[in-house]
Amino acid sequence: MQVNPYLFYNGNCEEALKYYQKALGAQIEAMMPYGDGPADMPVPADWKTKIMHARITVDGEVLMASDATPGDYHQPQGMSVALAVEDPADAERRFNALAEGGTVRMPFGKTFFSNGFGMCVDRFGIPWMVNCPKEDM
Repeated sequence: MQVNPYLFYNGNCEEALKYYQKALGAQIEAMMPYGDGPADMPVPADWKTKIMHARITVDGEVLMASDATPGDYHQPQGMSVALAVEDPADAERRFNALAEGGTVRMPFGKTFFSNGFGMCVDRFGIPWMVNCPKEDM
């Protein structure tokens, strides 16, 4: 069994995934627009280029995503995508890239449990936690 986060966006999924490609080194493995669905699937004309399903990997870990159907998007709450990064400088670089244009909830820095930890919401509305865990954690 595999458990993977599935992220929903408000019409900017493709832009977000291309940003993660640049900022995190993500690999975009699949990106299917709504227009590629069955001909009888009701899709507004301006939504045909929006993403129905996508799959990316970040350092081998899978994230899936899509644009929520019109009127169904809700800002994510009660969750964060967590990145564990071994090198503190790399963790801080990734945190800063995710926080750029977004909101920092906890600035990246050393904590009692981590060589570096920070929390942010990226410019696309996705909450992230970036952690560089101490060896004994």
